[in-house]
Amino acid sequence: MLRLAVIVLLLANAGYYAWSQGLLKSWGLAPEEQAEPQRMDQQIRPETLQILRVNPGKTSPSSTGTSPSSSAAPGSSSGTATASNDAASSSSPPPTATESAECLQAGVFDERQAEALRTAAAPLPQGSWVIDPTPVPGRWMVYMGRFEDQEALDRKRSELRARKVDHDRAGGTLELGLSLGRFASKDAAERELANLATKGVRTARVLQERPDTAGFTLRLPAVTDALRPQLEVLRTAMAGKSLRNCG
Repeated sequence: MLRLAVIVLLLANAGYYAWSQGLLKSWGLAPEEQAEPQRMDQQIRPETLQILRVNPGKTSPSSTGTSPSSSAAPGSSSGTATASNDAASSSSPPPTATESAECLQAGVFDERQAEALRTAAAPLPQGSWVIDPTPVPGRWMVYMGRFEDQEALDRKRSELRARKVDHDRAGGTLELGLSLGRFASKDAAERELANLATKGVRTARVLQERPDTAGFTLRLPAVTDALRPQLEVLRTAMAGKSLRNCG
């Protein structure tokens, strides 16, 4: 059965091929021809038709060449844009550099000096200066003295040098006397006094050289080149102190 089906398909394909190729035309079996002979009759002098070879090295001027007007147009447009940019650049003002400023300060000043500074700084621009409270902590000293005269002081110095104990003049109202060390707290001074006792120092004592006092610092947060010459008004009131960078 399968063999018969294959034979039928082969015969059908062979018949279709013969029909489509016009092999059965003599039997009246052929597809309809798609021909239009009337178009051949409409040709005008077909014998004058010639086939020319194109030279690839030559191109049409119209395809490759650009007209002067078209080539000049981009240039003129570019020139116009450049001129516009130059005009914009010349009309815009040059940028100004940001003025630099630095923070300066001086001190510490006591109450009287701070009041003099406030008076001297009054003509300066508002907000260009400030006086900050800066408390000054007290100071303690391991002290020997007061000695009767310079001779007694010199004898004590010789004795301390022999014991290899550092010392210097007490200064101020504590003359004639010797300082065996200055400290920020009473406890630190008393510890040093106990240490000196192990070296044979017996007559020294701890006293407060300077009590806690109110102090003030002059601060100029933004000193510019324009402000700097105006600071001369502060020179006298600064009591010999100089301005330094804020730390």
